[in-house]
Amino acid sequence: MNNKYTKYVIGLIFMVLTVWGVWYLKNTIEISEYLEPKVVATHYNGENYIAADTCVECHADIFKNHIETAHFNTSAIADEVHVKGVFEEGSNELNLKGVRLKMIEDNHNFYQLSKSKFGDTAVVKSKLDIVIGSGVKGQSYLSWENNGLSQIQVSYFEPTNAWVNSPNFPDYAFSRPVDDNCLKCHVTFAENKNEAANSNAYNRNKLLLGIDCQRCHGPLEKHVVHHRENPNELKGAYVDRYSNFTRQQRLDACAVCHSGLQAQQVKGNPFSFLAGDTLSEYSKNYQNYNRNLKLDVHGNQMGLLSESECFVNSSKMDCITCHNPHENERGKHNNFNAKCLSCHNIEDINTTAEINKHANSQNCISCHMPLVPSEVMQLKLDDESDAIPVYIRTHLIGVYK
Repeated sequence: MNNKYTKYVIGLIFMVLTVWGVWYLKNTIEISEYLEPKVVATHYNGENYIAADTCVECHADIFKNHIETAHFNTSAIADEVHVKGVFEEGSNELNLKGVRLKMIEDNHNFYQLSKSKFGDTAVVKSKLDIVIGSGVKGQSYLSWENNGLSQIQVSYFEPTNAWVNSPNFPDYAFSRPVDDNCLKCHVTFAENKNEAANSNAYNRNKLLLGIDCQRCHGPLEKHVVHHRENPNELKGAYVDRYSNFTRQQRLDACAVCHSGLQAQQVKGNPFSFLAGDTLSEYSKNYQNYNRNLKLDVHGNQMGLLSESECFVNSSKMDCITCHNPHENERGKHNNFNAKCLSCHNIEDINTTAEINKHANSQNCISCHMPLVPSEVMQLKLDDESDAIPVYIRTHLIGVYK
C-alpha cells in the first residue's frame, strides 16, 4: 500500500509540475514576445522600426485617422485595392512616339506590356509591385528586378481617368532606376544595399511603405517596449516630440520632402535625416540654391510658404500651424478657414480691402492659395496630345487677381 501510495503521489506531483512548467514557459514566451515587438527594419543609426499598426495599442483614434491621409497612402503594395486605372480592352493602351504600352491584369497581378516601335520590338513585361501616390491626382508604379527597384513608363492620371506617360519620362525607356532621393518622400524607410544611396538595390523585406508614425516620430521600438513595461506612464518616452523641437526643426521635418531641389540634395543617405535633425547640416545646397529661380508648386511648398507675408511676419508659424498631419483634411475648408481667422479678423480685412465681400463662411484658400499649374509636373496622354500640367495648390499665400 505504502509503495503504491508513494508512487501515486510522486506521479501526481510530476504531472502537476509538468503542467505548471508548460504553462510557465508558454506564458513567459508570450509575455516576452509581447514586450519585444517585431523589428521590421533598422535605421542607419541603429534604432529599430516596428510594424506601423503597433501604434493602435495606445493611439487607436490617431492611427485610425492617419491611415486615411495622403501621407500614409503615398505608397502601397500594388494589389486590387490600391491600383487604379482601367484594364479593360479598348481603354488599357497608351500609344507614345517610340513605344506602345498595354496594361493587363493576370491572376490578380498587374503588368505593363511595352513594345518598342524601333529596333528590338520584343514585348517587355513589367510587373506592378509598388504603387507610388495616394491616387488623389494620380499614381506611378515601381517594379522589382531582382533587388533593383525601377519606375515603369506608365502612370495613372486621376482627372482624366487615363494612362499617361510618367512625368519627365523618356519616350521609350520602359523603366528607370529609383534611388533614395525618389523613395524618401513616399516611404518611411528603405534599406539600400549600398548605404551611400547611389544604387537602386534594396532589401525587399526592409521597405516600410507609406509615411507612417515613425517617419515623423523616429523608430519606435524602445518607445513601445518602455510603455508596455510601464503601462501607467502617460508621458511618451523614446519618441521624437514636436513640442520639444525648435521652429526650424519643425519646418525642416517637412522641408526634407517639401522643399524642391533642396530636398533632393541630402548628403549621404537621404534616410539618415530624421525629424528633429537640422536640415542645413544634411543638405548640400541648403543656402546655395538660386533664389532668382521661379519656385514651382510641385514639391516646393516650403519655399513658397517662406516667401509668404503670413510666414515672414510671424515668429511662430510653421507647417503644423495650419496642418494636422494625423488627419485627412482634404476638402475640409472650414478647418482651414478657422486657422486663417485665428490670425485675421474679417471686419478688419473688409475695412482695408478694395471689395468688401469677405465672410467667415468663405473658402479662404480657394482665393489666397489657388490651384496653380506646375511647370515641372507635366504629363502626356498620348503621342498626339500636348503635355498637360498637374494643378497643385500653391503655398505662396497672397492676394491673387
